[in-house]
Amino acid sequence: MTTGSSEISTARRRDVIDALRRGTVPRAGLGLFAVGLNRFEATLDDDLDTVARGGSAFHALRGEYGSGKTFFARWLAERAKRRGLAVSEVQISETETPLHRLETVYRRLTERLTTATHQPSALRSVIDSWFYALEEEVLASGDISEDDEDALAAAVDELLERRLADVARTTPAFSAALRGYRQAVAAGDGARAEALIAWLGGQKSVAASAKRAAGIRGDLDHFGALGFLQGLLTVLRDCGHPGLLLVLDEVETLQRVRGDVREKSLNALRQLLDEIDAGRFPGLFLVITGTPAFYDGQQGVQRLAPLAQRLATDFTTDPRFDSPRAVQLRLAGFDLESLTELGVKVRDVYTGVARRPERLAARVDDAYLAELARAVTGSLGGKVGIAPRLYLRKLVVDVMDRVDEFEDFDPRAHYALTLNSSELNETERSAATGAGDIELDLP
Repeated sequence: MTTGSSEISTARRRDVIDALRRGTVPRAGLGLFAVGLNRFEATLDDDLDTVARGGSAFHALRGEYGSGKTFFARWLAERAKRRGLAVSEVQISETETPLHRLETVYRRLTERLTTATHQPSALRSVIDSWFYALEEEVLASGDISEDDEDALAAAVDELLERRLADVARTTPAFSAALRGYRQAVAAGDGARAEALIAWLGGQKSVAASAKRAAGIRGDLDHFGALGFLQGLLTVLRDCGHPGLLLVLDEVETLQRVRGDVREKSLNALRQLLDEIDAGRFPGLFLVITGTPAFYDGQQGVQRLAPLAQRLATDFTTDPRFDSPRAVQLRLAGFDLESLTELGVKVRDVYTGVARRPERLAARVDDAYLAELARAVTGSLGGKVGIAPRLYLRKLVVDVMDRVDEFEDFDPRAHYALTLNSSELNETERSAATGAGDIELDLP
């Protein structure tokens, strides 16, 4: 399913362009300028359908910096939301979200939980929708009157326990907190309700009085996090979200942590994959992203043989023959031709919000886009793979904004590409030739 640029709203176009001005990956509208991803569409849509039917799926994205891993993940997230799935993107880091502490990963998951209709954190909205769905199911049976509040509450509690029976066997605190939250809402105790939502989201600083009232103790730990994830998937499914796409981004940061922490993190990932294979998480689509060094090097996946076996994929053949059904999906990155194609797509998105679209099309033609691509790539030592972020930012801010704003501005006559070290990230800065400002005159 591909969205044409003519179908996007003006507001969405502005959001996309504003993100590119900041040098970031837009949160939505990515299908408008996806380049080279069509070969994955059919297989990933099959995976999403499998998850929506109660199955599970997993893929490991593989690519160097700039190959589009984050873009790919957010593009997939858009497709997931169109099928009603919830989405959460969690960035793995040594200090903020260490992978070996699954309770922290779960907490970040709930903080970033989003749906097609709710922005992060959608956790409370999802839980409220779940209780509403349970009440509607009880009332639909015809056995209980809507006016009999006590009987309705008891019937909903009973249905809650049945829905969460599998979860309660290993993580009874999850259903206890849900029951306590519902009681707090019914009693008009907003503070207690907020505290229990926070606890269900894995937060640590939760009032002890709220936990006592719900009959729960302590904080979420590594093993309890898996039970909470199982419970969250049940809640999502019952309130109309048939699954969850969970993206663990930048897993390659594990290579930089202390040896014992790395071992624990790799083992946590193996444990998560084993649980998925065992069918514990129906409705979960897990995606991790990492560099080739992480998957192939001794400081990454290869350090734990069982994990390496699960992720093993043959990349000795021509990338043209990579199977989109493989566990690892290789993102080849950009060449000059595809970088120019990306520029064409972004120009088409910009045209929809431009004051003078005809002038923009004439002065920022395909030939100019190709010249700018060569210039930006040349300033980065010829490394096309790391050029897209900078290329798009320069195209939007330095070229198209000026063409649209100033009638006499001609980028060929009035613009020379200038890079300042302060606008480059670490990878771009190390690739750039020379130091300080770099001026490259376009022909």
